[in-house]
Formats: sequence, structure tokens, C-alpha cells
Amino acid sequence: MKSSTSAAAVAAWLATVVTILSRAHADRNVYPSAGVLFVHVLERDYFKGEFPPYPKAGDASIDPITFNTNLMGYPDRPGWLRYIQRTQHSDGVLYGSPTAEHVGRPTVIEITAYNRRTFETARHNLVINIMATEEFPLPFQAEFYIKNMNVEEMLASEVLGDFLGAVKNVWQPERLNAINITSALDRGGRVPLPINNLKEGVYVMVGADVPFSSCLREVESPHNQLRCSQEMEPVISCDKKFRAQFHIDWCKISLVDINKVVPVYITRPDPGTGVLPEFGEYNPPSESLKGRDYFSDFLITLAVPSAVALVLLFILGYTMCCRREGVIQLVHHSSIQKSSKELRSMSKNREISWPLSTLPVFNPVSGEVVPPIHPDNYETTSMPLMQTQTNLQNQITIPQQRPSGKWYS
Repeated sequence: MKSSTSAAAVAAWLATVVTILSRAHADRNVYPSAGVLFVHVLERDYFKGEFPPYPKAGDASIDPITFNTNLMGYPDRPGWLRYIQRTQHSDGVLYGSPTAEHVGRPTVIEITAYNRRTFETARHNLVINIMATEEFPLPFQAEFYIKNMNVEEMLASEVLGDFLGAVKNVWQPERLNAINITSALDRGGRVPLPINNLKEGVYVMVGADVPFSSCLREVESPHNQLRCSQEMEPVISCDKKFRAQFHIDWCKISLVDINKVVPVYITRPDPGTGVLPEFGEYNPPSESLKGRDYFSDFLITLAVPSAVALVLLFILGYTMCCRREGVIQLVHHSSIQKSSKELRSMSKNREISWPLSTLPVFNPVSGEVVPPIHPDNYETTSMPLMQTQTNLQNQITIPQQRPSGKWYS
């Protein structure tokens, strides 16, 4: 009985693991068109069921989940594909505009979801099959800059549909499609301050099959161009059709007719010997390399500086020992050194004879010369090198003048 129960538990566990693995590795195929905006939402609810149940108490609906997207076999996504997720509790969005050169080549995107509460991961592949259409790209393209929107808000289908509806009322085309959406931060814009509900701004490019309407052409008038140069808002008659939901900067609108665009062909320069060809394999050099003699390098690096140092030493020795100026400097240095040694020896032994440089004390007023006194019973061991007037027995008093004009001593 116990064995059958354990076998049933193991079978159930294996079925759960197989189900999770099969769901984690399932591929989803999408078929966008070249030249048309592609938007794919990475829904958090889709990945929550792929995570194993968390044993501890907690609401799985509020688990923080983040996504990592990359091209299979590469660390990043293709150049035309962007990804954004504002917070860990919001869905991620893949968006971009594929070009005609990507047609016919399936693009496999690896999507990895991380549950930041349970530290579990789930993965599946998104296969993007880009289709070619004859009606795209549309010949007339206009790019609008919307100031009061973030890119993830503009990518929502209902918001993008409202904007395309407003453009269709102004332009009146038969076919109108969104071509691309770009955040203003990707165009060099600054991150707005978190005050007054400021937005980053977003560029939206749309294409149509008819020429631009007169309302869109109003921004090209000299009057509006002057107002834009003075950083003033231009006067656009159809702005009220957007103002209720979208604040458009009409000075940054771009109108392009691809039928009038002159193609520019850039000729690539001929690659040199160090540039590999576009096709082929790299052939390394042969292993039989020629030997190199480094003796000349040794002479230049070591022998030449040594010879220069010897020449400089010889010039210095000749200047100091053989020239008159050098001999005088040596004698002067020797006399200074000899005097210094004499003073050091005198400071160690005070019982030696007084130096010859000691001069007699004289009266500056009378001019009387008094020889220095050296009594035999004077404590020579405590005698300072320089005697002061207080140490003399015959102290000389200098006469001073009284206020009455007479001198006294």
C-alpha cells in the first residue's frame, strides 16, 4: 500500500516537472511585417503559472518578476528590437520596426523571467518571422514628438489607436500605419524631474499613402518657422484635435517623402592587408618564423647611455679638479668643513683654549678696551660659547642721559 502511494507521488511529481519543462521550452511564433511597428507584451501572468508553487505563505499575484531578452546565441537583442519594463510589477514590452533586410530570416529571442521573491526562473523562445508586403513602406512619413507620454504608455494598443485616429482625421489617408516609436531618451533627451507628473517624451513615426495635408504643412510656413526659432509655439489649426490627449511639439515634426529622397551611395575604400575579407577563414602566419638578433638593440639600450654617463662624469671631474674655479670651490668647501669640525670639538670639550675669533669687550662711548677675563676658578664646563655682559666680572655700564640734560652712569 505504501509502495503504491509513493509510486503515485513520484509519478505526479514527474508529470509536474515535465509539464513545467515543456511549457518553459515552448516556442511562440509571431509574424510582423517589414516597415510596420512590432509590439509584443511580456505578460507577467503568462509566466506565473510556470513557476513551481512557493511553500511559504504569500500572494503569488504580486510577485516581482523581471525579464531578460537576448538573441539566441548572443548576449543582446537585434539592433532594431528594443525592450522596456518600468517596474518589477509591470509587464515588459518588446518593440521595434524590422526592415526589409530581415525578411525571410527567423529571429529567435530567448526570454527569461526571474521571480524576485522565489528566485525561480522560467524561459521560452519567441520566434519572430518577418513578412514582406508590397504596400510597405508607405511613401509619406511623418514623425511627431509627443511631450506628455512615456514610451510604455504610447505602446498600449488603445493609446496608439487613439493617436492614429487623430492623425487620420487630420491627414485623411486610405492607409495609415505606425512605423516606429522611439523614446526621447534614446534621442539624447534628459530624464525629467519627478515633479508635476513630467514625462520623458516619445517620437512616433507614421506612414500614409497620400501627400501631407495642409494642416501638417502649416509648420513649414515662414511665420511658424520664425516662432520656432524664437522658442515659441507655432500656430497650427489642427492642434486642437490632438490637444485633448496628446501635447505635440510642432517645431519638432518631420515630414519626409521617400519618393523625393535622393539615395546616397557610399563607396567603401579598399581594405588593407590587415583587414579580413567579408567571407573566408583567417589563415595565421606560418610557424617557421625567422630568428632575430637582439645584440644591436642591447647596444643601443645599454651601451650608449653608459658611454654618455662616462663622458659627463669626466667633464665634471675635469671642471672640479683641474680648473681654477673648481679648485677654489674645493678649498672653500674644505675650510668650511674644517671650521665645522673645530666648533663641534669645542662644544664637547670646554677646557681647551679660547678661539682666536674671540674679540675684547670695549666701551662704545669712551672707547676703552677691556680684555676678556678668563679666571682659573671659573666653571668652564658650564661656560656658554658666546659670553654675555652678565657673565663678565667687570661689567661696563653705558652712560645714559637724564631728562635734565646731564649724563649719568
